[in-house]
Amino acid sequence: MSKVSYYTEEGLKKLRNELNQLKDIERPKASQAIAEARDKGDLSENAEYDAAKEAQGMLELQISKMEEVLSNSRIIDESQLDTSKVLVLSIVKVKIKKTGQLMKYTLVAQTEADLKSGKISVESPIGRGLLGKGVGDIAVISVPSGKIELEIISIDR
Repeated sequence: MSKVSYYTEEGLKKLRNELNQLKDIERPKASQAIAEARDKGDLSENAEYDAAKEAQGMLELQISKMEEVLSNSRIIDESQLDTSKVLVLSIVKVKIKKTGQLMKYTLVAQTEADLKSGKISVESPIGRGLLGKGVGDIAVISVPSGKIELEIISIDR
């Protein structure tokens, strides 16, 4: 059974554009590379042909995975989201209990994650730890360096 993924309209459009790029541009390039390698002679000793076939196989696998993700994708209607608890697309302001440092994250689908812009995946350790929590709750999260405690200060959309 496939897992449903939730996206913003912008994130889903980006994913569709990436898939179209792979299908419309990269797939013909891979076919051309195979044809050129095939024209160079004996296929049993043609490393260029083998490499081109392998690259094509990897490309087709990537296309297949993206098509599966898209077929199980849903767009989130932000106006219908509950702001009493952390959900996908929540903008969460947290305080690290140990240091008092304030941080702000937007929880997004894994393919939309971009730490530089404050977007973290709901599948990341911090994302999973924050999901379902409310304002004032403490999330204890296991990270590679140990455990951190994050107090939820606010939840917005």
